[in-house]
Amino acid sequence: MLYEFLFPLADKHIVFNLFQYITFRAGGAMVTALLIAFILGPPILRWLNRQEVGQVIRLDGPHAHLAKAGTPTMGGLIILAAVVIPTVLWARLDNAYLLIALGVTAAMGALGFVDDYLKVVQRESRGLVARYKFVGQFLLGLTLGYVIWRYPLSEYQVNHTMLPFFKEWRLVIWAPFFLPFVAIVVSGSANAVNLTDGLDGLAAGLCSIAGGTFGVFAYLIGRVDTSDYLGLFYLPGVGELSVFCAALAGGALGFLWFNSHPAEVFMGDTGSLALGGALGTVAVLIKGEFLLLIIGAVFVAEALSVILQTSWFKYTRKRYGEGRRVFRMAPLHHHFEQLGWSESKVVVRFWIVGVMAALIALSTLKIR
Repeated sequence: MLYEFLFPLADKHIVFNLFQYITFRAGGAMVTALLIAFILGPPILRWLNRQEVGQVIRLDGPHAHLAKAGTPTMGGLIILAAVVIPTVLWARLDNAYLLIALGVTAAMGALGFVDDYLKVVQRESRGLVARYKFVGQFLLGLTLGYVIWRYPLSEYQVNHTMLPFFKEWRLVIWAPFFLPFVAIVVSGSANAVNLTDGLDGLAAGLCSIAGGTFGVFAYLIGRVDTSDYLGLFYLPGVGELSVFCAALAGGALGFLWFNSHPAEVFMGDTGSLALGGALGTVAVLIKGEFLLLIIGAVFVAEALSVILQTSWFKYTRKRYGEGRRVFRMAPLHHHFEQLGWSESKVVVRFWIVGVMAALIALSTLKIR
């Protein structure tokens, strides 16, 4: 919005020329996201407290978490405001990549809001029936796949994607499987972030790291010179996603102000599904679906821990009559809590792993 209004004034004063640069607008979006989170956070917290929308804690979770019962949830509203508003202000609204990313993020946030609302009203920790929630996420992913298949955004084949560490190779996804592939990426990313959101500040910090990293890739892929030099796909216009990613990183950081231990508010599914859906969507749009596995390594580990724990428990119960566990508790962050790590130590160490994963992903730009 600011670009449309202020850049045309560049012929009157050189300062307005800054609005043509993605880096300037991305920085502005990140700062604005932080400010919006700081400004809107307190009134939203007061409103949530008045509505008595307290979190319902799982009885089969760590006993130390029972003290968190009643902490306001639906804090994802802060994140959504801190992502959407700065993006609309600083990005070019005639960009298809940007509009798609905003649409999926808002839709995932709405789905998460319904889930949080049912938790609060019914006072049940499970909220929406899991299969209904997954169907909603999968349908959103299918819709994204259909849109970019029906209306290609670049000269490259829609079902071609990059492979990290390989400069000349690309993966060609079997055409009939492309839509399910996109749906799996988007819904899988949303669920992985949702599972990671179990400790104060954990998911918010990791999403900020991942968002910033994807912003760098979007910027490089959107430039003809850097994409050619680094052997990346050149996708004209995708650089505008850097503004969106910067807002996402800033919004997650701003929310961390209220969500750091001890948390004043939880993001709930409103925030976790929106953030996860946003990361998955950006990965699809920049043709970096496999890059998501590296950048989101902690999210992947959290999701795999739940899958392994559940599968092994069911198998051993059927085979031996008694379910057995791989981890002391899943998701993975609870396993380390059960080993005696404090909540803050688990969070900070997982952040460190997230930074290492981001650096490994950035190293793929040169190790090709």
